[in-house]
Amino acid sequence: MARVAVIGGSVGGLATALMLGRRGHRVTVFEQDTRQAGDDPHHDFFHWPRPRVPQADQPHSFLAPVRTVLRAELPDVLAELLARGAREYHEFDWFGTPPPHRPGDEELVTLRTRRIVLEAALVAAVGRESGVTVRQGSRVDDLTLAPGRPPRVTGVRVGTGTYPADLVIDASGRRSPVPRWLVAAGCRPPVVDSHRTGLAYLCRWYRLGPDGPREPGRVKTGSSAPFALAGVFPSDNDTFAVSIVVSTGDPTRGALRDPAVFQAAARHFPACAAWLGLAAEPCSPVLAMAGLDNRWTALTDDAGPVVTGLVNTGDSLIHTNPTLGHGVALGLRTAQHLAAHADTVAADPAGYHAWTVRELRPVFDAQVTGDRTVGERLAEGAPPSDHRAAALAACAFDDPVVMRARAQVRHLVHPPAEAYGTDEVERHLTAWLTAHPEFTPGHDGPTRAEWEAVVAAPPPYAVEPSASSG
Repeated sequence: MARVAVIGGSVGGLATALMLGRRGHRVTVFEQDTRQAGDDPHHDFFHWPRPRVPQADQPHSFLAPVRTVLRAELPDVLAELLARGAREYHEFDWFGTPPPHRPGDEELVTLRTRRIVLEAALVAAVGRESGVTVRQGSRVDDLTLAPGRPPRVTGVRVGTGTYPADLVIDASGRRSPVPRWLVAAGCRPPVVDSHRTGLAYLCRWYRLGPDGPREPGRVKTGSSAPFALAGVFPSDNDTFAVSIVVSTGDPTRGALRDPAVFQAAARHFPACAAWLGLAAEPCSPVLAMAGLDNRWTALTDDAGPVVTGLVNTGDSLIHTNPTLGHGVALGLRTAQHLAAHADTVAADPAGYHAWTVRELRPVFDAQVTGDRTVGERLAEGAPPSDHRAAALAACAFDDPVVMRARAQVRHLVHPPAEAYGTDEVERHLTAWLTAHPEFTPGHDGPTRAEWEAVVAAPPPYAVEPSASSG
């Protein structure tokens, strides 16, 4: 059994530590924040400033791998997550009556909850695990290394103290200092592949009233305009978030920080208007996040690992912008792999690095390509150009066969070419297009003129959507 030091005590670090501890490893988590998620996640969510975790107060929908890994490795965490108010949503719930079951359908489930609720469930579980120690308020200042070809990381430094470890796991997030420490120690530099997204996210949180409806009925949660994406994230304990995504170069982006402007603009998207029509009360200001990269940080190059005794995971390894919600799903998959192979990884990380390239890198590359397309389209205000992709997206909400393929892609079960490339999907798409000869890729959100009118209107921004914007 290995002595493991985990740098970072957020979702990825806690989950990795817990899975390792339950396999008998001795784990110490070093978290520089003096505070951790407690018994009142709702209070923590709105009253815990977390500048090092900018995505913490943004909306989340946890994809199927989160639930699948929790069921396999940490069933008590999943049970506690549901007990704390998280909700399960199966992709076939859209149809009311599910289609005939096929193997794998049972996994296509989203966990609807805020990130803080998952953190609170993990913190509670870690507190019950004797093999895991969390050193709250302990900032790791450096690594200890032994010479070699390559050098070996032998532990971490915290203040004047040194903590030896057979394996150090960097789970400190997208702003990890570890690459800088390695270079300063004379190691070959990690290989970083970074792509700026050019997307800005703005969201606002709402809470449903005690006596009203809990949802608006059969309404899609996403809407779009040529220059903006908008959506609703139903969440735990009668909360939901409304989110708008625009290009970082959009001149109206700053105005959306005004809650009245944001809400008026959101009402021009059918998905948002339906939820805002439930008489929900806002419970946050407009929360913005921008300056995001898709970044891959490899602790290996053409010559092999740059060090041994150290691997990275979570956002320290693969950071993707939140459009598709991959972060926690990939983080838990990686935690599961690390826990199952910790002794081997501690001895030689080459196999772990190969696994990340095989299992995670294709998801990263697809995200980079997709974000580039979305960013260019929003910046130019251009209509969708891929007729088949647009038709598949529309058809999925009428046809369970295509919805299954869509869900398999969304939940990282199959890549698009495999899920959508079957004869069955092609037959169903062809039949749908025959029944909808008028179909043209388009948008259900506002025109640019309508959008500009909202932003430019005087308070209280009471510019109502026209018939043309749905």
